[in-house]
Amino acid sequence: MSLQEFFDIIEKNDSPPEFLSAALQALFFEKKGNWQKAHRIVQSHEDKDCYWVHAFLHRKEGDIPNSQYWYSRAGKQPGEDFDSEWKTIALSLINRS
Repeated sequence: MSLQEFFDIIEKNDSPPEFLSAALQALFFEKKGNWQKAHRIVQSHEDKDCYWVHAFLHRKEGDIPNSQYWYSRAGKQPGEDFDSEWKTIALSLINRS
């Protein structure tokens, strides 16, 4: 799947397809504007991909100390801006799926 195909899935669907990883499902809901649903997904998974999305979500909400904790657990650093970081995370996850 390409990043454009992921964008198309987001645009055309209200819910993510089941074949997407939990981290990609969370990015799906974040892009749809449903921060709470995205957060619930990453909160219920114990892996570095979900930790990274979790960090991004808290950074975007403005909870920097919490985001720093999750970036540390994910072994990642925050991006320069939200849009670029969202795309970086999505591409990384897509390339491993």
